[in-house]
Amino acid sequence: MAWSAEQYLKFEDERTRPARDLLAQVPLASAQAVYDLGCGPGNSTELLVERFGLSAVTGLDSDADMLEKAAARLPRTPFLSADLAEWHPPVPADLLYANAVFQWLPDHVSVLDRLMDGLLPGGVLAVQMPDNLDEPSHMLMEETGVAGPWAARFAGGKLRRRPLPTPATYIDRLMPKSTRVDVWHTHYYHPLKDAAAIVEWVKSTGLRPYLDAAGPEHREDFLADYTARIAKAYPPMADGRVLLAFPRLFVVAVKKG
Repeated sequence: MAWSAEQYLKFEDERTRPARDLLAQVPLASAQAVYDLGCGPGNSTELLVERFGLSAVTGLDSDADMLEKAAARLPRTPFLSADLAEWHPPVPADLLYANAVFQWLPDHVSVLDRLMDGLLPGGVLAVQMPDNLDEPSHMLMEETGVAGPWAARFAGGKLRRRPLPTPATYIDRLMPKSTRVDVWHTHYYHPLKDAAAIVEWVKSTGLRPYLDAAGPEHREDFLADYTARIAKAYPPMADGRVLLAFPRLFVVAVKKG
C-alpha cells in the first residue's frame, strides 16, 4: 500500500506534537547512532537532528514517496528504504525511535523485543503508536465498509488494524532486557474546522486502505457515506469547529548495561 506524504503533512503540526512528546522522554544527553524508524516525510527526523546533530541521525521508511519528501526536507540526512519487520541496525544504536509506525506490524511486540538487541548498553527504544481503533473516526470506517455496494470487499473486517496489546504486554516483554520500561497513554484533542477536516486527516493513514479496497469506482461514494457518518458523530463546538480525540500509546525502554 502506497502512502501520500502530501496528504500526511496537511496536519503536520498536530502529527508532530506526539513526536516531540516522545522525544522529550528519551533520557539521553547525547547520541552518535540514532535511527528514525518509519520516518515518514521527515518531520520527526528533523526533531532528532535538532537534538542530536546531523551526523547522528538516519531515517528509515518503506514508502518511496515518504522517503523522497524526507530527503527533500533534510538533504544532508541519510534516508534508507527498509522493512521494519526484518531490519536490524548495522551497528549498535544509541536510540531507536519510532513515531506512529509499529501499529501497522501485526507482531510488533516481537519486533521491538528483537530491536532491543540492537541497542548499546544504556541505549533507548522509544515508540509511539495511535491507539484509536475504538474512536468514531475508525469505527465508522467499518460501518461504511459494510453499508454500500462495496460491502463484499470488507467482509469479515479484514482491513481493520489489530488492537494494540495491553501496556503490561510491553513491560513483560521488554523488561528482561531493560533497566526501565515506561508505558503511558496520552489523549490529544485536536480542534478541526469541520467533519471534512477529520476525513482529510484520516485519508493519509487509517482510511487509506479502505479507500483502496473500495476501488476508484466507489471512492467518492464511500467518502460521502463516511463523511456523513463523521458529521453525526462529531457535533460542532460553540465556535463551529469539531473536536477529534486521538489516544496514543507511548513506550520508552532503556537497555541494560
